[in-house]
Amino acid sequence: MTTYCEYCNSHPEDTFNRIYHDTQYGFPIHDDNLLFERLVLEINQAGLSWITILKKADNFRKAYHGFNIEKVAKYGKKDVNRLLNDVGIIRNRLKVNAAIVNAQKILNLRKEYGSFEGWLDAYHPLTKEEWTKLFKKVFVFTGGEIVNEFLLSTGYLAGAHEAGCPIYKRVASLRPAWMRK
Repeated sequence: MTTYCEYCNSHPEDTFNRIYHDTQYGFPIHDDNLLFERLVLEINQAGLSWITILKKADNFRKAYHGFNIEKVAKYGKKDVNRLLNDVGIIRNRLKVNAAIVNAQKILNLRKEYGSFEGWLDAYHPLTKEEWTKLFKKVFVFTGGEIVNEFLLSTGYLAGAHEAGCPIYKRVASLRPAWMRK
């Protein structure tokens, strides 16, 4: 019997969550800017509902220059003020600053690992607790729930979909063999 994850069942009329579930959640991401986007969105979700972030995702992309890591890493006071005055996104100084600092940190990771994805791959597999400790050491504003959701949503931790969900096999088939353990 095919049944969707409880995630979808708990939001039956919500097309934002259903589309996200069916096309993004748990799917591996290989583009550093998209990985950075997911990290920033997860950070911005802290204390809010995910649907709030999904509804504002396009606004975030526009406000953060498509999550171009190099551009965001160079943001200064003018950009911070612009973001803090943008009603289309979450206007929280700590979260805005975290995006900038984390973009800078990703640029540093690229020097050693070639990419943000390369850094993630170099440490896979870790337990959720080990990942959280690592993220807290490297990034800012990355508590356990943020790290967990970032890793689940990008396929680095198993459990994004239930085995009976029709998306489960699709997501599993997209993960590299070394990651399926």
